[in-house]
Amino acid sequence: MTRALFIIDVQNDFTEGGALGVEGGAAVAAGVTELLERHRGEYDVVVASRDWHSAEGDNGGHFAVESEPDFVETWPVHCVAETEGAEYHPALSIDQVDVHIRKGQGVPAYSIFEGTDDDGASMSDVLTSRGVTDVDVVGIATDYCVRASVLDALEHGQHVRVFTDLIAGVAASTSELALAELGHAGADITESTALNKAAS
Repeated sequence: MTRALFIIDVQNDFTEGGALGVEGGAAVAAGVTELLERHRGEYDVVVASRDWHSAEGDNGGHFAVESEPDFVETWPVHCVAETEGAEYHPALSIDQVDVHIRKGQGVPAYSIFEGTDDDGASMSDVLTSRGVTDVDVVGIATDYCVRASVLDALEHGQHVRVFTDLIAGVAASTSELALAELGHAGADITESTALNKAAS
């Protein structure tokens, strides 16, 4: 078994005070850092994704620039490349991250599988080249980018665990629906304490 950790979009704009900040985002950042401090050895590869939107244009209709955002398909401007909002939250230690994925460069993108690494490789290529079979998922937001990333990981044939103590969503109702959908699709909906049990 070769296991990867996906850290989804733990960025300033998605945490408290950001353009699309969600409640609990900063706590997720700190919690993921703690997880890596305790359990980094259990992961063969750690992958972190970021929205990395273009400063020009509406990014394929993703940004609401001429009307109010509907917060479903269109959003306020967020995570523009090379801005503070696009940077990882300061409570997230990236020293242990092996692969950085940038997504949404000029187009809408939710799943980590829609991005590429610094060498232009796709997420599928990264997993295949490293022989990854199992993926644990943490990050933001439960009901959007986490959901999309988990569904794509399952489609890729991965065994997936979602750590509910290390995710944060836009809304409670849609987050609950997303977790139910992911469980039905085959993901293991659990907490990061599962790592402690596996180590004992």
